[in-house]
Order: sequence, then C-alpha cells, then structure tokens
Amino acid sequence: MSSLSLSRRAAICGGIAATVSSGAAKAAGIARYKTLALQTRCDAVNQDANKADARARMRRALKRIEGEIASAQAFYRGYSGYAIKLVVLPEYYLTAFPLRETREEWRDKAAIAMDGAMVDAIRAMAQRRGVYLCSNHYERDPSFPDLYFQANVVFSDSGDIVLRYRRMISLYAPTPYDVWDRYLDTYGEDAIFPVARTPLGVLGTLASEEILYPEIARMHVLKGAEILLHPTSEEAAPGLTVKDISRRARAVENMAYVVSANSGGIYGTPFPANSTDAMSKVVDWHGKVLVEAGFGETMTAVATLDIDELREARQNTGLANVLSRLPMRSFDSAYARAQHYAPNRLKDRKMQGRAQALAAQRATIERLKERGVLTSTP
Repeated sequence: MSSLSLSRRAAICGGIAATVSSGAAKAAGIARYKTLALQTRCDAVNQDANKADARARMRRALKRIEGEIASAQAFYRGYSGYAIKLVVLPEYYLTAFPLRETREEWRDKAAIAMDGAMVDAIRAMAQRRGVYLCSNHYERDPSFPDLYFQANVVFSDSGDIVLRYRRMISLYAPTPYDVWDRYLDTYGEDAIFPVARTPLGVLGTLASEEILYPEIARMHVLKGAEILLHPTSEEAAPGLTVKDISRRARAVENMAYVVSANSGGIYGTPFPANSTDAMSKVVDWHGKVLVEAGFGETMTAVATLDIDELREARQNTGLANVLSRLPMRSFDSAYARAQHYAPNRLKDRKMQGRAQALAAQRATIERLKERGVLTSTP
C-alpha cells in the first residue's frame, strides 16, 4: 500500500486511534458539560451557478455559525456555569441537498475535499471555539474520484479529526455499501462504524433518516459509543414524528444520549424555507427529552450531559441494564441469511441516477417477496 493510500486510510480512521487510549481519556474526562444542538439556517448552494460562488456561500455560513456558537457559549456559561463543549450542526448545513443538479454536478459544486480548505476552515472554527464539533457535509474522496459521500466528521477542540463516518443508508446518494468490497479493501472494517474516545465520552454518529434503523446506532454502541450525534434536516410537527419516536427509542435501547440538530430552515430553494425546522433536541438514556427547540434559528437546544451517571447506569445490575442482557449470538443466523439490499450497487464506482436507485430498491422488494419476507397484496 502506498504512503498516499496509508495517509488517506488514516484520515478516514481518525477516530480509531482514539478508541485505543481509553485510559487517558478517562483520566482527563469531563464529568458534566453542556452540549448544543445548533438549529441554524441552511443557505442552499442550489442557487449558485458555479463552484466558486458555492464555496463563497459556504465560507459565509461558517463565519455566521461561529458567531452563533460563540454567543451560545457566552450566554450559557454565564447562565449555568457549565461550558458548552460539544456542538452538533444540522445535516448538510453548508449546502442543502441536490435538486435540479445531476449527481456529477452536485459532486463538483457541493462536495468538499476531505482534506481541503473547507475542512481546514471547520477545523479552525472548532479549535477557536474550544469545542468538539460534529459537521455533516458532502465530501469527495481521492480513492473514489467519481463519487461523493455524505459524512459526519467530528473535530476535537484542538482541531483534529477524531471521527469520520460515511452515511451507510441513502436512497439516492452513494454510500460505502454501494462500493462495499473496494471500500473495505481501501479502509478496512474499522472505518465503517467508527467511534471516538474523548474526554467528553465515547462519541458515535449517524445521519438523518439513519435514526430509523436500529442497527446503525447499535453498531456504534457495540464499539462503546455513549453519545450518538445526529445531524438531521427533517420535517417537524407539533406532535411526534417517526424520526422523533426513533430518537427516543435509540436512546433507550442503547442506554445512550442522543444529540440531534435539525435545520433552522433551508433558504434559496423553491420549497417553503421552514419545511425543515424545529425539534432539535437532547435525549437521555431513559428516553427523556432534556431540551427541545421550537421553530426558527435558535441556540436553545442546550442540555447538560452527565457521563459519569450514564456509565454508572451501564454498569448496574438489574432489568434496566438492557445492554448487558443482549443475547447477541441468537441473532447471528437470521442476519446471515437475510438478503435485503445488496452491496456493490456501484461496481464501476460511477454515479447512478434516480431511476437506477429506485430500480435497485424494487429488486430488493421483489427478492423479499420471493423469500416470503414480504407478502404480496391481492
């Protein structure tokens, strides 16, 4: 393997080194601190004609967001005495999502280099604010030059990348599963569901609709994740939504905190701006909502995390300790036999359009019908 390939592997697996030094993390741990699910607006790059204009819009967004984080830090430190140490930003907060653009156009305009100037700007922001920062953005990878991935990247308070998770479930955007064999060969299994052991606790991430899939959260928790960071951009409602129910379920079944940041509206698209707004929240391991934001741009989704209390609960005996009572081996054969969505959809590592993505989904549905997992309607 070339030195360049090794450096890229290290960039993807940034959080893996942190998973080894758990003793040092515990020694320097912070028992209680504030976390912020920043419900900030998204200024869509769909309105930009070229890459240069899109990058300028992204830089303006970062400057605005840094000011919002700084304001929240000053306010809550003065209000409660606890410092904001962990910040989660909404899904694709720099760009919004592709509309009329082809997959190739979106890759070139909206996906940033995994080790380029925009990442350096986010890195510097985390360092200046002294926070662990979870950024969800589209990124390009030199190992897969014709694709882009949606990534959750966690930056430490010193600006280091400690975790990079590529979204595993997406109907239209490429995922590691779509190039599964090549991805494993390039980065190894440790890069699929990485966690980071930090002084704030063990961090894991998932993106948007992945909150609906128990396996995604569970895979991070099986590696030790205590806090699930969830950038999202979703429809909100005064009552419970499917994703909101799932946030609470993932917290309870994994005995983990969930910190979920939704958009404060998406501007610059044909859609009503506040179609994705509200419901940013922090949920504890009992499924209790510690704080929830209303509609609009707001810093009010701030809560205190108590990692020592969570760790104590995870080590207690009794019915409530669901993690210690999982009969994992009993699930092995069913998962091994299941033939749901097939890997390596993009064998040539080239983009496919909407029609091809839906055709692959239809093929999975037909296969499940043949196996008796789904029952056809009359």
